[in-house]
Amino acid sequence: MSLQFWLAFAAYLLPTFPLGYFWHLRAFKTRYDALEMLRDDVFIPMGLGSMVLQGLLFAWAYPLLFAPTEWFWSTGALGFFVFAGLLSWSFQVLPVAAKYRMASVPAFVALESAFVALHFAVVSPLIALAYAM
Repeated sequence: MSLQFWLAFAAYLLPTFPLGYFWHLRAFKTRYDALEMLRDDVFIPMGLGSMVLQGLLFAWAYPLLFAPTEWFWSTGALGFFVFAGLLSWSFQVLPVAAKYRMASVPAFVALESAFVALHFAVVSPLIALAYAM
């Protein structure tokens, strides 16, 4: 694996964990509690393991999907934001809203959609920059 791969992996993982923790368990905890869907004893290592796997896969996939160049890194960042953001939204928001019991499906969809958009607005340019180096 190249240095760019590991930089892209770090570009995904390092902001994802604190952003996810802060969003779900601090800033919007009362809103998630009102949805009556989160466990009281959230198992952080399982979530972190999921993020590690996602980071490895996204770091591997980025150069296959977007031709990395130092001049047009912003184009790759935008493409990755759209592709990976929609892919994650389709895994993280839609099936959860469709299958799980919660107090308000529209509130969950709005809250999680905002999280996915923010998450990929942060990590997409960082991953693109890692491959533009």
